[in-house]
Amino acid sequence: MTQHAATEPDVHASTRGESILQIGPVNPTVQSTLASEFGALRLPDDEAERGAFLDRHADGISVAVCSGRFGVDAGLMRRLPRLRAIVNFGVGYDATDVAQAAERGIAVSNTPDVLTDCVADTALALYLDVLRRVSAADRFVRRGDWERTGNFPLAVRASGRKVGILGLGRIGAAIAHRLEAFGCEIHYHSRRPVEGSSYTYAGSADELAAAVDVLVVATAGGPESAGLVDADVLAALGPSGYLINIARGSVVDQDALVSALAQGRVAGAGLDVFADEPRVPAELMDLDNVVLLPHLGSGTDETRQDMAELTLENLRSYLRDGSLVTPIG
Repeated sequence: MTQHAATEPDVHASTRGESILQIGPVNPTVQSTLASEFGALRLPDDEAERGAFLDRHADGISVAVCSGRFGVDAGLMRRLPRLRAIVNFGVGYDATDVAQAAERGIAVSNTPDVLTDCVADTALALYLDVLRRVSAADRFVRRGDWERTGNFPLAVRASGRKVGILGLGRIGAAIAHRLEAFGCEIHYHSRRPVEGSSYTYAGSADELAAAVDVLVVATAGGPESAGLVDADVLAALGPSGYLINIARGSVVDQDALVSALAQGRVAGAGLDVFADEPRVPAELMDLDNVVLLPHLGSGTDETRQDMAELTLENLRSYLRDGSLVTPIG
């Protein structure tokens, strides 16, 4: 998507008043700035209150500020006839109807790059934890099982593995770079081969899963990637294979994964994301071969501050001249 040109002066004629709408909770720095500097409106969380709110304010709203979890969905976008820009806190924007935004010429921004390293670090932490069974061993010690039953069961080697990266974008490449330091052989699948990459390209997710010991899901979310890791991909990964997901819960067929883990058709999984957050399938809770994180991929003080600053940069830039610092597409 190209940047939206400043052809409609009412879009950014004022930096205050009812032109800016906050959707859902956002980062505290962003939220306080929206209120103090911009006098932004806040969309009610209660569905029953939204209709009356939009009846009063929808025609005056030109910019929406949201997060990856609470975006501008199809129904809300249709209720905002003068919406011209969506400023998203987060790299993911699958909660926003980007197809409708493109059709209407609505500019959309996200916060890439600033969270790449921390998300890649989280993927590496899950990789090491699942293969070396770090969290399971911690629970073993805390329960007193070391003293009662003897040594903890053996894990598997983390170094020197064949690892598949599903989605070799910024984050996928950062994960691959870290795994190279462990002597891993990197394979990948993206919509097309990445120019200049020395890694081994696989033509499909199934082909990638069949070639590796560990499959790391790092592709973007959204309708195009929904269910990409399905039962067939998990079968290709096999009973000695491991799955790491730091992308979006929607990319993996969660029911198929739960079944494969429970029946030993996949060796283990490290999951930072789920299909219906914050709800996590009960069947996963007691599995020692699964590590569960509460979607904290970029959850460090430093990264969240960088994301907040970039979100506000995008907003100020759009209000100033109609451009976005980091437009998607």
